[in-house]
Amino acid sequence: MTRWGLVTTLKAAPEAILDFAAHHLDLGAHRLYLFLDAPCPEVFPLLKAHPKIRVTTCDDAYWKKVSGYRPKRHQARQGLNATRAYARPPEVDWLAHIDVDEFLWPADTVAAQLETLPAEARSARMLPLEALGKSRSHFRTRIPGDDATISARLFPEFGHYLKGGFVSHVAGKVFARTGLDNVEIRIHNMFRDGEKDDSAVLPGLDLCHCHSGSWDQWRVTCRFRMDQGSYRAGLKPARSFLEGGLTLYQVLHTVDEIEGEAGLRRFYDEACADTPERRKAFEAEGLLRFRDLAPEGKRQRHFPQWRESVAGK
Repeated sequence: MTRWGLVTTLKAAPEAILDFAAHHLDLGAHRLYLFLDAPCPEVFPLLKAHPKIRVTTCDDAYWKKVSGYRPKRHQARQGLNATRAYARPPEVDWLAHIDVDEFLWPADTVAAQLETLPAEARSARMLPLEALGKSRSHFRTRIPGDDATISARLFPEFGHYLKGGFVSHVAGKVFARTGLDNVEIRIHNMFRDGEKDDSAVLPGLDLCHCHSGSWDQWRVTCRFRMDQGSYRAGLKPARSFLEGGLTLYQVLHTVDEIEGEAGLRRFYDEACADTPERRKAFEAEGLLRFRDLAPEGKRQRHFPQWRESVAGK
């Protein structure tokens, strides 16, 4: 049986951390390498006690040992931690780096999907679905071929600035075959000997990305993402500047400067929100996917102590 594992550097609410871990334990993960980007004493003991989890708190002492200092950008911290996990003596056959708001969804099992890969494959890409709002069951898939006509129907104001109709990344994430030399794991790719590996694609393994959340969640994370996250300045626009393209940073910054929160809310309602009308619109285009993550039941199954520990406070 193919053994697989995940590595993530995470900073999230305690229940979100447990939901991530429980979902992937439920899928059969043999090992989870969890690097806490900030201390989380509420769940650390539960994670530490689980035989399939290796948890590390990335405090000042940790970073002094690893690199001499704590890298300022979280992307650099993610890459360093993922590469360190990969460099350990292999405990799994395949290792993927994903984020705490991403959840694997295989057509059958993750192991079965990985077993379809040819022996020469060194990495394999999972393509993303993007959640509608805070839904944990309704997702949209990328607009085929970035069709501008479909995009205009779904997003009449902002579609020109969205890659494939997604607010977040369309690149997906990769599994890397373990046991190879000179491998570096970055957020969306595997590199070997300094060269990006041309990964195979796993069509039967979705990466369910719960990116937006509710309006209240998104309005807070939007500022961070514009400053140093997935909306930051310097990223490529969905369409070239010659075609009238703007980066998401430029769009959000302009809307925010002119209209403030009302403008950002208008962007959220069109590009992110989960409503019956939006579900129908995506379904009409053949882009709606139902993936019921059902996090509460899995959390209770794998971490029953969590309920007890909360009740005892």
